[in-house]
Amino acid sequence: MVTQKLKLQIRGKRSCHGEIPSSPALCPSHKAKITLQFQFKRILWAKPLAARAEAFQDAEAVASMVERSIWNSSRRALGYLDCGTGNPIDDCWRCDPDWALHRKRLADCTIGFGKDAIGGRDGRYYTVVDPSDEDPITPKPGTLRYAVIQDEPLWIMFQRDMVIQLKQELIVNNFKTIDGRGASVHIADGACITIQYVSHVIIHGLHIHGCKPTGNAMVRSSPRHYGWRTMADGDGVSIFGSSHVWVDHCSLSDCADGLVDAIMGSTAITISNNQFNHHDKVMLLGHSDSYELDKGMQVTIAFNHFGEGLVQRMPRCRHGYFHVVNNDYTHWEMYAIGGSASPTINSQGNRYLAPTNPFAKEVTKRVDTLSGVWKDWNWRSDRDMMLNGAFFTPSGTGASTVYAKASSLGAKSSSMVASMTSNAGALFCKKAHPC
Repeated sequence: MVTQKLKLQIRGKRSCHGEIPSSPALCPSHKAKITLQFQFKRILWAKPLAARAEAFQDAEAVASMVERSIWNSSRRALGYLDCGTGNPIDDCWRCDPDWALHRKRLADCTIGFGKDAIGGRDGRYYTVVDPSDEDPITPKPGTLRYAVIQDEPLWIMFQRDMVIQLKQELIVNNFKTIDGRGASVHIADGACITIQYVSHVIIHGLHIHGCKPTGNAMVRSSPRHYGWRTMADGDGVSIFGSSHVWVDHCSLSDCADGLVDAIMGSTAITISNNQFNHHDKVMLLGHSDSYELDKGMQVTIAFNHFGEGLVQRMPRCRHGYFHVVNNDYTHWEMYAIGGSASPTINSQGNRYLAPTNPFAKEVTKRVDTLSGVWKDWNWRSDRDMMLNGAFFTPSGTGASTVYAKASSLGAKSSSMVASMTSNAGALFCKKAHPC
């Protein structure tokens, strides 16, 4: 009877984790599912009698384990193939022409300190059909605001191209993915995205620009709560006291404050494959020199292109551990990487092209700190490419062991940076074609 119960539980589960099959034949795990009973019995009856009895006691757990095994197997079979870019995120999913049927697989492509961010992978799909944002307290079904405040996990996608002008901050709830692939989605000329005291959020494929300070208003943050919001700074993406966050393949520019800021104890963050343009203070990581809860912050900054019209803070770090790996820095006016309050900065395999200004060749800047203090901070440049007179001023002991907490993935050669970052920013993805 227990065996029959297990069979029914497995059959009742969704057969295509993270997929939208139009027929069973299109589901990669369909064939594996047919032989699931045989595989389970073969594994189970190979065990001693006592172990078999123990396994039967939790049929749901076994079903989940076997289903996950099939998902991993079909993932390999479907060719998480090397697309040839050397970029491990892009090579994980972009060469699949059926990416639109397999959207949730993106969550398995995360790297770096944010590698465990799953967003809305385990929830249902929600399609935004209405770009309006008329009422931040009572958002309309079908809008982006309505989707992001829900308590349940959601994988949010868009019916068509949209320009969304938010009246107030878009406060994102736990376990959400905002997936702009397949449409041109702009969050523009109004409030922008706030990730506050939540976890497991993925932001992918959005154009974020023209963000303005908003606030002194009531804004809903969940179906059960709305409250008064003071003035927001006008960041593109503000990460506040949150963890397991991944911002990938977005195009960000021209906001009132930062393009991406992470403060107030935020950690387990990956910022990857983004295009940054036309902005002064690009990225702040760490609230203040006196806010010591940021000492545990870990952020990966990988495969981004820091492009035209940028001035400084790419990033500007406080406390914490920061892995800056395989990015392309082609423009800065003051400096690229700065910090205070003894952050650990591990720069590996980046390409730094200095500006023509002879007084702005240095990649690094210790902000408002005397050399007698910062000489002990652990900042290193490892296999970075320095062009047009660019130079990185290292500090600290130089021992590789001190960078263990600031190491999150293997750096590729800086000679590969051009190819790995050539498609940074929001992609143009067409269904039934590789993206």
